Amino acid sequence: MTNKETVLAFIDRINAHDLDGLASLMAEEHCFIDAHGNQVKGKEKMIAGWRGYFDWFPVYSIEVNDIFEREDTFAMFGVAGGSFKGQPEASWSLPAAWKAIVKDSRIVLWQVFADTKIPFELIGRYSNMTSHEPRNQARNHG
Repeated sequence: MTNKETVLAFIDRINAHDLDGLASLMAEEHCFIDAHGNQVKGKEKMIAGWRGYFDWFPVYSIEVNDIFEREDTFAMFGVAGGSFKGQPEASWSLPAAWKAIVKDSRIVLWQVFADTKIPFELIGRYSNMTSHEPRNQARNHG
């Protein structure tokens, strides 16, 4: 598999929410860096991170419109989107960019660049909703 094929497969596995597929494409020393510069190091920790993220955003996906390659480093630009806990009123879509480094057909770095204000506002607004509270009432509390 070429480096570019590895990156494209990783994107495909993100969009499929395929934890086993993501794990198979991550290096043991995988490093994830979020949009705030927080780092998660190690494949097992990052699989747990993806599991939690997919739980929060069960329809999360990324769309890469442009990809640039220099040796083992990739820059990608596109759109990320999802819906907090699958709630249609808690949907978001925003411009995003990603950096990936590939070594030996494995992703050693996956870094996200995006303005996360909207997703975090939705988490705050909709995470306090209870299952018995009508949605329109809950919306007025946030």
